[in-house]
Amino acid sequence: MTSPEDKPVPTLNIANVLTTLRIVMVPFFVWLYVLDVEGGDPQYGGWRWAAVAVFALAMYTDKLDGDIARSRGLITDFGKIADPIADKLLTGAALVLFSLYGELSWWATGIILVREWGITLMRFVVIRYGVMPASKGGKLKTVTQALGIFLLLLPIVATIGWLNAVALVVMWFAVALTLYTGIVYIVDAVRLRTQGRQA
Repeated sequence: MTSPEDKPVPTLNIANVLTTLRIVMVPFFVWLYVLDVEGGDPQYGGWRWAAVAVFALAMYTDKLDGDIARSRGLITDFGKIADPIADKLLTGAALVLFSLYGELSWWATGIILVREWGITLMRFVVIRYGVMPASKGGKLKTVTQALGIFLLLLPIVATIGWLNAVALVVMWFAVALTLYTGIVYIVDAVRLRTQGRQA
């Protein structure tokens, strides 16, 4: 007799819908950010506040879909792959915009983007041997990135020097975490691939 726990989890579930919604929010976030720019310079006005709101809502769905997936047993391979991709699309878009308009060094953006998409590609390479879920360190990295981006997005950051300094410190801490967790993922991927080949 098959127990409820043995039933396959449908890919189309509320947690995965929220993940997909977060991906859809990315172009709207970019659009609102760019609407605030005039003559190549951010104006830190109403459109910027709207971009902040969309970013905050998108990051909330990140927490919400994870909580729902765990509490209702809706964890799927699609979710394990799509959830980090949604995060990378959102944070990556914000970081590129920051660097394009002089709000953040291209070094920080480049390091984060190379690591993030490199690890994502690596996940697909080793997926035949197993799915690599987000680690605790990876989740802390994501939270730190999101906090740094949120602080830099705030329009008041342009007029409050100490807040801008705090935002930049948080972002560079996120860069350090990004590098560290990237190394950990590479080690885990090599181990997973080795074990898969041996099996």
